[in-house]
Amino acid sequence: MSKLALLRHGHTAWNRAGRIQGRSDIPLDEQALTELACYSLPSPWDQAMVWSSPLARAAQTAQLVSGREPLKSEALMEMNWGAWEGQHGTDLIADPASGYRHIEDWGWDFLPPGGESPAEIWQRLEPWLASLGENTVAVCHIGIMRVILARAWGWDFDGPAPFKIKRNRLYIVDMESMRPETDPIRLIRQETRI
Repeated sequence: MSKLALLRHGHTAWNRAGRIQGRSDIPLDEQALTELACYSLPSPWDQAMVWSSPLARAAQTAQLVSGREPLKSEALMEMNWGAWEGQHGTDLIADPASGYRHIEDWGWDFLPPGGESPAEIWQRLEPWLASLGENTVAVCHIGIMRVILARAWGWDFDGPAPFKIKRNRLYIVDMESMRPETDPIRLIRQETRI
């Protein structure tokens, strides 16, 4: 019975500025590179297959915490935010004409202009998820994690999410039952890595 551990990439300059990254290939900032160099995957996840989105911020995070080059899949690419990419979420939410909504009001068919919906993300993730045959760590993006965890938790992007995604934590999903473990697992922090 295989399990999937989801890990969000480290911070970028756009994250810190509150800009929507989407498919923009923004690398980790210097602070994130330094911080992630002090983290590693806990056992038994240090022996699992390691995959990442092909975007630099995810691939860099995977390399730093696992100590090896990840396999990459387009399925793990962040949500396409279309016309909203690069903009500030606070500006969009302040403009009622933008159509932007808080995640609690999305539903599966919420669609940024020129972007993709959570339902469309699920469609591209399904074949990749079905191909997993052993324990796997996937270093990806908050949009991808929200979609997988929404399915696992039975949440329909309607009302408050039953989970909160934090950095430097693994969110585990049993792939046979498609059920989540309720408590995330922290990465191991050490002052120096060999």
